[in-house]
Amino acid sequence: MDKTRTLLFSLLLFTFLTTILSQGTLCNKDDKNTLLKIKKSLNNPYHLASWQPETDCCSWYCLECGDATVNHRVPALTIFSGGISGQIPPEVGDLPYLETLIFRKLTNLTGQIQPTIANLKKLRILRLSWTNLTGPVPDFLSQLKNLQFLDLSFNDLSGSIPASLSLLPNLYSLDLSRNKLTGPIPESFGSFIGRVPDLYLSHNQLSGSIPKSLGNLDFNRIDFSRNKLQGDASMLFGANKTIWSVDLSRNMFQFDLSKVEIPKTLGTLNLNHNGITGNIPVQWTETPLQSFDVSYNRLCGQIPSGGSLQKFDSYVYAHNKCLCGAPLDSCK
Repeated sequence: MDKTRTLLFSLLLFTFLTTILSQGTLCNKDDKNTLLKIKKSLNNPYHLASWQPETDCCSWYCLECGDATVNHRVPALTIFSGGISGQIPPEVGDLPYLETLIFRKLTNLTGQIQPTIANLKKLRILRLSWTNLTGPVPDFLSQLKNLQFLDLSFNDLSGSIPASLSLLPNLYSLDLSRNKLTGPIPESFGSFIGRVPDLYLSHNQLSGSIPKSLGNLDFNRIDFSRNKLQGDASMLFGANKTIWSVDLSRNMFQFDLSKVEIPKTLGTLNLNHNGITGNIPVQWTETPLQSFDVSYNRLCGQIPSGGSLQKFDSYVYAHNKCLCGAPLDSCK
């Protein structure tokens, strides 16, 4: 009787351990089949050599598996560098538990942003950068309501910026820099329905004026540099805001700097190569700036003494109409 009980106990223990181990090592079969299709669509690159049908996909390079509570579904696919060519496989939209999707530094990745990405309703991080993707920034990205970080920088994307991106309620950062985007900054960017995201739009061909509605928001970081933007940008500033970094350099902005107040939180300010007039306000000495450049404008008057304005080299004030005072020549 004792031997029977011992045998039965051993059998139950073996079954239990086998179940636990299988749950802990085997990824979801649907995800595995989808990943193998993705590999085939990318022409079976060496970079994905670990993706073999006979092995557990949770051990494969470039991805993560969730825990047993979600049946080891794949929450992250990160393909970085490597000799990969072709287009983004449409099968990426068949990984319903994806929270992170990254294709980065893949210079032979071409084509447009895959429409099936709109199926990834759990997606929080989408980073398609340093590739040769073309076509527009797709409007369907606004359907990804859980998206927190959207990075489409360093591509060949063209066309206008979709106004619908302001409908993303959880967005922390939007990076569309280093593309070939044209047209204005959408008016809707002055009314993001969620938190105010960091906004990186530099190195494009954007034109027109900054929407006045952006002045109602308290951004943390803004980079609009190296575009064809013009008009007034003073609404981005304000003594009561908490913005930390502003780069408006190499545009065609024209406004009077004299009455522009900056917050004490501002650490980086770059306004070089514009048509900004007026003088540098005394109020600016109250802000401990870490990085600063107002060169190649039309500023005039004496640089206020005190604060951090004298700690910078003269080149950050160079090529202005009649700016004077330390670190430049004394005023006459």
